[in-house]
Amino acid sequence: MKKNIHKATKDYIREHPSIKDCLIKGIINYSALSRLISKDLKIKKFDAVLIACRRYREKIKNKKTLESRIKKILKKSRLEIKTKIIIVVIEKPRFFSELLSLEESIKKQKGMFNLIEGTETITIITDLEFKELIKEKLKLKIIKINKNFVQINIICPPEIESTPGVISHIYSLFAENGINILEEMSCWTDIMIIIDEKDLSKVMEFLKF
Repeated sequence: MKKNIHKATKDYIREHPSIKDCLIKGIINYSALSRLISKDLKIKKFDAVLIACRRYREKIKNKKTLESRIKKILKKSRLEIKTKIIIVVIEKPRFFSELLSLEESIKKQKGMFNLIEGTETITIITDLEFKELIKEKLKLKIIKINKNFVQINIICPPEIESTPGVISHIYSLFAENGINILEEMSCWTDIMIIIDEKDLSKVMEFLKF
């Protein structure tokens, strides 16, 4: 039974990175944590949970916190900002020949073309200058076109691939500062976020890694 409690406690802490970080830093109240775990996991043996928490802390106390690993990655990252972006939502076509033709035309002019495929619709993210070209090529398939957006590219080092929580940490910064993310994409080390252009100055303040 003790082994089961020890494992359940360890698993609980692993599933809650913020608690694990506080354990590593030594800034957590063991009694409060044990009560929380006992309540959530419906364990009656409070003392066994308390002992398990302390033993697990001894095991991990010399490890780097997840927070410090995330901050290290973000300090190595760089930002690229692209203004005058539009978001176009279209009905999902049966065949993609028109989209391929559109992409080719835009990229020939050194424009940006990103596509997000949903179940029934497709979102195109591109430069404002191609708005009329899109209207011409896609015609009746367009559901809506929105403009006045900015794309923020966060180019991270390769370590992001093996570090959990980097993207969620970035998104939490936007949420805490009341900034709505309109679209988001990622490609290996690149995180691409679309926001309203009026929010850019505020975003640049909290993205100073």
